[in-house]
Amino acid sequence: MVFANKKSPVYMMGAFECIASNIQNQGAIEKAFETGEGVHWSDQPGCLFCGIAEFFRPGYLTNLVNGWLPALDGVVQKLESGASIADVGCGHGISTVMMAEAFPNSMFVGYDFHEASILSARAHAKEHGVEANTRFEVASATQFNGEGSYDLVCSFDCLHDMGDPQGASAHVRDSLKEDGTWMIVEPMADDRLEGNLNPVGRLFYSASTMVCVPTSLAQEVGAALGAQAGEAKLRDVISSGGFSKVRRATETPFNMILEARA
Repeated sequence: MVFANKKSPVYMMGAFECIASNIQNQGAIEKAFETGEGVHWSDQPGCLFCGIAEFFRPGYLTNLVNGWLPALDGVVQKLESGASIADVGCGHGISTVMMAEAFPNSMFVGYDFHEASILSARAHAKEHGVEANTRFEVASATQFNGEGSYDLVCSFDCLHDMGDPQGASAHVRDSLKEDGTWMIVEPMADDRLEGNLNPVGRLFYSASTMVCVPTSLAQEVGAALGAQAGEAKLRDVISSGGFSKVRRATETPFNMILEARA
């Protein structure tokens, strides 16, 4: 289940790939501690991007279509009839393709600021036969296209990695229709340090130190929320963009799923 079955909800080979890339990048991270300048996402070892895609795939496969989207108010009905969706920070497009397969009447656009990941996402879409209702573009979370045009915007495990999450929140708000929804999937974290001293929290603190915080610091603003931002801080960031309604729609041991509306 952990090492061989890619469809298992506890498949963890992606985590081992991430750890290997962290060891490879240790020198750059040590320098970043001295300078505070961070390490840009594109300067991370190449195997990290594949590792992250593989790490999150089991959770998305198990929960995204069957649990997370149905937990949002009225969203599945829109997707079934035909909606416009942006997957912001899509990486290799694992989440985008899963949704496109499940809801062929809807149109999906995946955005990411990392060109190599977008190329992988396009290849992934072709492999799964969803090119007709899916496309991928290189764009940041504060500059992607679509003013007032999306029924749903999704951000999977990436808001805390952004240099300017407040700016991203405002841009998402502008890109949504008036009755649109923003689904924010973030690592499960307590607002207090002592609430995160558990096996999952230790894993996320390590990932945050090696990847999340350095990535944010290397971008404009450099808010550096880290993987253990906590729901209170995330609510502040989301509300700063103009969202008046934020609720925890559902959760897993690894993720909290927040629903934001105007």
